[in-house]
Amino acid sequence: MKLLLEDLYIERCNKETEEVISQEAAAFLTTPVKHLKQNLNEFLYIESPAFDPIKTDAITLELDDVFKTYMVLLGFKVQKKHSDGLWDLNIPLDFIEGFKEELTISEVIEITYNFLLGLTQTIEQQQ
Repeated sequence: MKLLLEDLYIERCNKETEEVISQEAAAFLTTPVKHLKQNLNEFLYIESPAFDPIKTDAITLELDDVFKTYMVLLGFKVQKKHSDGLWDLNIPLDFIEGFKEELTISEVIEITYNFLLGLTQTIEQQQ
């Protein structure tokens, strides 16, 4: 499924301080995801209404400092049993089919979106 990313808000942030390094335009999505390997002190925060079908408002992309694994982190708005409706997910992208570090950030977002869409649909079928 082709994801239309509109009304994006993108920040490059410092991992240690969480301070914003810069706010980026949508054109930044054409940058290869290996930007995170070349800038280990950074993570990307990406917010979009296009993420509504996958039950999240935003995703964070980073390279794990210890395992050198590309990760997506997000709050997954699905009801927990007897609790609030937010799961904190940390998903290693390296193990998602089709992922490679030569992909653009946009392509990585699309792979992530499709993975989470499948997860969302599976959960909805179980309810």
